[in-house]
Amino acid sequence: MGDKFPFRARNPEHTKQLILDAARVEFSRAGLAGARVDRIAETSGANKRMIYHYFGSKEQLFTAVIEDAYSRIRGQEMQLNLDALAPQEAIRQLVEFTWEYYLANPEFITLVNSENLHQARHITGNRELRKLQKAYVETVEKILQRGEAAGVFRSGIDALQLCITIAAIGFYYLTNRHTGSVIFGFNFTSRKALAARIEFNVETIMRMVLACPDEA
Repeated sequence: MGDKFPFRARNPEHTKQLILDAARVEFSRAGLAGARVDRIAETSGANKRMIYHYFGSKEQLFTAVIEDAYSRIRGQEMQLNLDALAPQEAIRQLVEFTWEYYLANPEFITLVNSENLHQARHITGNRELRKLQKAYVETVEKILQRGEAAGVFRSGIDALQLCITIAAIGFYYLTNRHTGSVIFGFNFTSRKALAARIEFNVETIMRMVLACPDEA
């Protein structure tokens, strides 16, 4: 029996991306254990045979989805062209981008949480992701060096720790939005709360890096 969508067989990269997109939604909804290849096939328009042909197994497909998720955020960060911005503006843009990316791609948070439950076994040893992450940290380090040379950033800031903190202050807030809303007694995802949070995030990071924090 032929493929239900024979024209896609002539464009394997497009078909693989459709499968990855469908799998990203399914894995973020149900996790690795609960995800169904049948649903991924139905959503992507590719049959199960094609999915297994391209990715080997459900677990290998999950690995590909996690890799793609990290590659996407790192790729979009590179498009910010932070090296062309003044140091203060570059850090501000990075904080805002990270927050907005999490909001626009909630499945990223779910997938990262899921991979942590699996103790990162699907990305362990992935040299390409390490290379992307290293490039990201180096970009931030260059921004800090430019800011220090210009006298606007304090000296001795650890670029790696700063990258972790920029991710953490947005990630924690959103991944705990349901419990946080109950415990703290306000809707974490209301428009007002989200606006207040990004303003706080930006001010927090700027006060960490500026030589004169009052200028934040």
